[in-house]
Amino acid sequence: MWDAINRGLALALVTTPLLIACGGGSPSNPGAINAPQCSGSSCTGEGPPPQGTVASLCPATADIGSNTYLGGAGSGEVVRLNINATAMTYTLSWLESPIPLATGTVSPSRQGVQITGPVAHPPAGALPTAEQTRCAFMLEPGTGSGPNGSYSTTAEFNAANPPTIFVGNGVAGGGIPGATVEFDGLTILVLTGVGAVPNRHFDFYPFLGFASTTTDITKLPGTYNGLLYHLTPSNNYLTVGTNTTETFDASGTCTSTNTPNPAYSPNAGGCLSTGNPWTLDTNGYFDSTQAPQIVTQTSLPLIGQTGKSGVAHMILGQLNGTTIPLVVRTGNVNLGTAPLHTDAQVDDESGLALLAQATPLASGGFDGGYVGADSNFNYTATLINGGTGSFVNPGTSSAEDGFSLTYGVSASPGLVGVTAQTTGGGTANGYAIATGGLYAILIQGEENNGVTSTSTNSTTAQSPYFGVGAQVSK
Repeated sequence: MWDAINRGLALALVTTPLLIACGGGSPSNPGAINAPQCSGSSCTGEGPPPQGTVASLCPATADIGSNTYLGGAGSGEVVRLNINATAMTYTLSWLESPIPLATGTVSPSRQGVQITGPVAHPPAGALPTAEQTRCAFMLEPGTGSGPNGSYSTTAEFNAANPPTIFVGNGVAGGGIPGATVEFDGLTILVLTGVGAVPNRHFDFYPFLGFASTTTDITKLPGTYNGLLYHLTPSNNYLTVGTNTTETFDASGTCTSTNTPNPAYSPNAGGCLSTGNPWTLDTNGYFDSTQAPQIVTQTSLPLIGQTGKSGVAHMILGQLNGTTIPLVVRTGNVNLGTAPLHTDAQVDDESGLALLAQATPLASGGFDGGYVGADSNFNYTATLINGGTGSFVNPGTSSAEDGFSLTYGVSASPGLVGVTAQTTGGGTANGYAIATGGLYAILIQGEENNGVTSTSTNSTTAQSPYFGVGAQVSK
């Protein structure tokens, strides 16, 4: 049955654009994602759409560079990205990062590094249409420097699975440069290998960024559903995903009605996304110290302090008239003072969460096609049609795994139940949320063939599955 449904949904998606967040508007006031386009004599005032087509998926080539995207990555990084589609170059700055500059170390990280490099469109035939190809940009190896010296992404670049950004109006997503991570660990008193990280290569890290953001905290208050996906390298890359319902007041303080989970370490109010109240960062987002933990990990220091040294960062994206909080948890590793390292700090849990206002969502309320990246370190499209969804290969438009959606299953409005089939024939459950033309999905099971082979090690967790995408069609 699922195969038949998937083929039907995939056929429907073939006829729609497969790139992120298209529509009218400007970076400061994006228009509706599926705004109708004019042609010929039907155009008034502004003339025909860019590039002379009725199916423009992103700004005109000369205008793409006018947007700089502030966003977050699944690596726990906050990133600022600009793509010049005329010169075919990009500039990428890591504003927050737990990812080491060099394999075999844990510090310094990529924080403060800015690189530049060339971009290239995917080769002809890699995406179904020329317009989709025009709006997609592979980030080829870049070089630059930061407070701790020079940096290059040449060694990490995998031409078979390159970091690729899909550009639309008001939002961009896909993947930013990955890394190879490994650390032998510390010796603390009689303990050896403390905080050790197995060698693992990541082709790219999933990324979502906004052309327009706000530092107006008065746009935040309200109750939100959130889906979180975190990874802890020092626990053999253990991954945990969960849902949360949280309420923010005008001071940025977070409280929650979450059912307590003894495996998690929430903030004092029960929230899983936020620690202490949010404070404004000079880079245009908000910071929260003592960020909650949802992944079991080594807790350091050994003496005196809490193990929560990671920091959460909230980016308030503005898209289609909606405020969309994107929360990045940046893990922290501080080796402390040699030779004993008793003051070392290890809280390397990092990840991403999307929050959506807890408002009722009926069947059909977020129907359409979405494109983004997922926890498999792969690019994927998703088609939602009432109570049915399907993952679709964005290059071939062929159906992959399918799932069903159940509305009104939770006491929290807007939290949609997800049921998927596992490869063994069983079922896996989870949730989906949607807001402003974005959606997120979390399934407590393997989906879409698991983690891509070049980003795995022998014990890499294939579950849970997490994905974020932007709507490209209705």
